[in-house]
Amino acid sequence: MRSLASIVLGFESIVIALSTIVMISIADVDPAVALSVCLGLAALAIVATGLLRNQVGYVLGWIVQAGAIGLGFVVPVMFVLGLAFGAFWVMAIVLGRRIEEAKRAHQSQAG
Repeated sequence: MRSLASIVLGFESIVIALSTIVMISIADVDPAVALSVCLGLAALAIVATGLLRNQVGYVLGWIVQAGAIGLGFVVPVMFVLGLAFGAFWVMAIVLGRRIEEAKRAHQSQAG
């Protein structure tokens, strides 16, 4: 589960960081605000990736998902991207748990 979640957060951090440019040039957001919000959220995604060994990382991951969707209020296309990454996040958790359960079942049969 951790590897799938880290992939989602890694790609999401790149997309969120690049949305800074969109916020400044298209949405006419103050550059200081755009830089602090977008790069702060991207940094939070990276921190969450590093903390995925603990439950804290997953909580931070959910906060990143909410923040990415929230950016849609400033740049409407971020609603789509935020929801897409939110769906990827949910899929990573659900499929990751299934993979871990299958590994445990396989190990118990082999052992």
